Amino acid sequence: MGLDTYASHASGNIQLTEEDIQAFQEANITLCGGLFSGNDGSFRGKVYANYVQEVTGESLYEIWLPPETVREMYHAMAVYERSPEQDASSMYPTHFEHLELCKFFKVCSERGLGLVGWY
Repeated sequence: MGLDTYASHASGNIQLTEEDIQAFQEANITLCGGLFSGNDGSFRGKVYANYVQEVTGESLYEIWLPPETVREMYHAMAVYERSPEQDASSMYPTHFEHLELCKFFKVCSERGLGLVGWY
């Protein structure tokens, strides 16, 4: 099963303002994309789902994660300290990808965005 993850103001469909899109563009986030994801405000959630759950305790395999939850996820990502084993293992996203995930969640947190899971 695949998973694409989209930032949105509402569950059920993807709703972003021009200002939201601009905030993602200015953050210059580089994360893995999927067939329909990977542009401003989305990424290939399946690639990062296990790591995000380990770090935040939340699953990206949800139809809707509300803004309050995404804000908590951002705070968990921002303070998480990776172990040397994680940095050396190909089973985990790289340190760079961790920082990019932090940037994505920061934009969502600052703009009051939740996450829509599409799979």
